[in-house]
Amino acid sequence: MGYRIAVVGATGNVGREMLNILAERQFPADEVVAVASSRSVGSEVDYGETGRRLRIRALEHFDFSGFDIALFAAGSGPAREHAPRAAAAGCVVIDNSSLFRMEPDVPLIVPEVNPEAIDGYVKRRIIANPNCSTAQLVVALKPLHDAARIRRVVVATYQSVSGAGKAAMDELFEQTRAVFVGDPREAKVFPKSIAFNLIPHIDQFMGPDSGYDGYTREEWKMAVETAKILDPDVQVTATCVRVPVFIGHSEAVSVELEKPLSVARAREILREAPGVLLVDRREPGGYVTPAECAGEDATFVSRLRRDPTVPNGLCFWVVADNLRKGAALNAVQIAELLGRRHLRKG
Repeated sequence: MGYRIAVVGATGNVGREMLNILAERQFPADEVVAVASSRSVGSEVDYGETGRRLRIRALEHFDFSGFDIALFAAGSGPAREHAPRAAAAGCVVIDNSSLFRMEPDVPLIVPEVNPEAIDGYVKRRIIANPNCSTAQLVVALKPLHDAARIRRVVVATYQSVSGAGKAAMDELFEQTRAVFVGDPREAKVFPKSIAFNLIPHIDQFMGPDSGYDGYTREEWKMAVETAKILDPDVQVTATCVRVPVFIGHSEAVSVELEKPLSVARAREILREAPGVLLVDRREPGGYVTPAECAGEDATFVSRLRRDPTVPNGLCFWVVADNLRKGAALNAVQIAELLGRRHLRKG
């Protein structure tokens, strides 16, 4: 007997990727349904490459009774209204929005990092999926933290436009086309033109009362989510930048460790770490770029080296597909973990 699964927000980038990954990984589901707003009712989406087409059901009237797991990729507004309703009907919600992440009675999970925290789902039957940039960061940090305890992380992100949705991807395409044909570039999704440009601004700016004055919410999320997932004693400062890449987030990371850890030993540790693929050849092309990580499940680590400016410092480059490990894949891995530890079907 398998699970009954609802994918909420099935018409969006992440929702479609959830359906693809459920099919790819042959998740033991007897039934998978696609749910979205009433605007999408009547349309269909693919269930991976199975050849099956799923007709969209309206979220506003959807009955979650009898469903085991709901994968939410619909944003904070729909999650606020419908995730508690799904949980009250006995369905476990795995939510991709930021709404529940920092609530103390909602586990925030990256299965390679803190699988034991999922046991707390019983309090509200809601599990939070972390921010895309946080997910790949903590996968790379976890093995190093276990070996030598991380004190401080300085990270600069280079985040693809797909993290802002389909309209953002369309904007990059249209602006790039406009450059080549000589048309004016119009910015609608982003505050400035993204084509052939970098924008050091993701999400809203925070004020002095937040304790993160001048930081954006994306930068704040990386700090507080890493503390919740990995260790509250780890200090993180981030600068988050949107770049003209369609899929794949990149991060330049510097860590300060409590204990000495040689580059050679760090390389061995990362090579054996779950979810990590080390590609670190000190030659042209001996590293992974976002163009190469698209469609891949791994979190890639490259450019590993000593940081001579701090005691016990290391620097490295982290790349991952933000629609997969940063969102849909992590959500499905949470569902798999939930099944192994608690639901036990299939």
